[in-house]
Amino acid sequence: MRLVHLSDLHLGFRQYQRLTPGGINQREDDVNRTLSRTLDQVIACAPDVVVIGGDVFHTVRPSNAAILHAYREFQRLRLSLPACDIVMVAGNHDAPRTADTGCILALFREIGVHVAETRAECFTFPERDLVVMAVPDVPGLQRPPLVPPEGFTHRVLLLHGEIAGLLPPHAAGEDRAAVEIPLDDLHASAWSYIALGHYHVCREMAPNAWYSGSIDYTSSNPWGELREERSTGVNGKGFIERDLATGAQQFHAVASSRTLVDLEPVDASGMGAADVDKALAARVHTVPGGIADKVVRVVVRNVARHVVRELDHAALRDYRRQALHFQLDTRRPDPIPAVPGSGGAGPRSRRATLTDLVLGKLRERPLSAGVEREALVALAAKYLQQAEDAAVAALPVVDG
Repeated sequence: MRLVHLSDLHLGFRQYQRLTPGGINQREDDVNRTLSRTLDQVIACAPDVVVIGGDVFHTVRPSNAAILHAYREFQRLRLSLPACDIVMVAGNHDAPRTADTGCILALFREIGVHVAETRAECFTFPERDLVVMAVPDVPGLQRPPLVPPEGFTHRVLLLHGEIAGLLPPHAAGEDRAAVEIPLDDLHASAWSYIALGHYHVCREMAPNAWYSGSIDYTSSNPWGELREERSTGVNGKGFIERDLATGAQQFHAVASSRTLVDLEPVDASGMGAADVDKALAARVHTVPGGIADKVVRVVVRNVARHVVRELDHAALRDYRRQALHFQLDTRRPDPIPAVPGSGGAGPRSRRATLTDLVLGKLRERPLSAGVEREALVALAAKYLQQAEDAAVAALPVVDG
């Protein structure tokens, strides 16, 4: 009994401002093409069961184009594997916030997909001696005890949610699931396999409980995902194939439609603008095949504001022209603490200003899809300066 587990498709995801010749957001088109390749590989595996762990769409109200692409692709899966059972559960991106709003995932019932979008359901397949308990991530859901019904050899729990306390720091707080579950509540030993959705990197929670990860880089912090993939040896994005009888498991990597490149950070301590320009150029030139059409980030630490202003902006514009997106993430030096006993005076007594604190946080925090960091930081700096100027103008004039 072979099962394929995939999750977090995020169809309709949009990022940056580049459009395809057909007028579709380029990253949305990337994710569409990634889904097509993923299902090509799933079909080649010819599993008995496919489970989809939620966040099929990136928004509760996806565009008509996103819905149409999803319908065509899942219909292709259904027609290519007519004997395969397909079960889908709603994730927090799929689930409407109000009870009177329908969930778009119900559409896929029309092509024979078993869907749990508003409540937990047990789908039974007697001819396979299989039960799948599907638990969506919806507001106010009264989660049932996560124990399988009796009488089935193969028992699968399909759940979109967050296992309490086990997600790494870069993921915590970014996109919290409505369902947060203590690991013990999974009753892992009672299940043949637990298929989890929500977290975007393939990750083991127990020997038989796994997040399959997303199929593309669609979170607000893809750089954190890349970092974790490198540190844990995960081979990018993909899906899991599991033999329910033997426990044998394989991760199938799926080639990304867009290359993401996180360049080696630059420590600009003691550097002038020309030095930083050279360091940036050296890092850009290390990218195999160049940066054309790739998503690129470089972090420059300990760089003063006046140095950023004096950088070669013509070169930066050229990097941005070549890449799909080029993110220069500049971070100012940490404030120098006051010398004890100095009363706050002297050259080492500088403390962080409100502007320092706000802009520093904006440079480091994860951002929602489509938000340009440099534009956001520049706008925040403008508003802070306007507020400071208004405050100074309002001060009373003292004569003499």
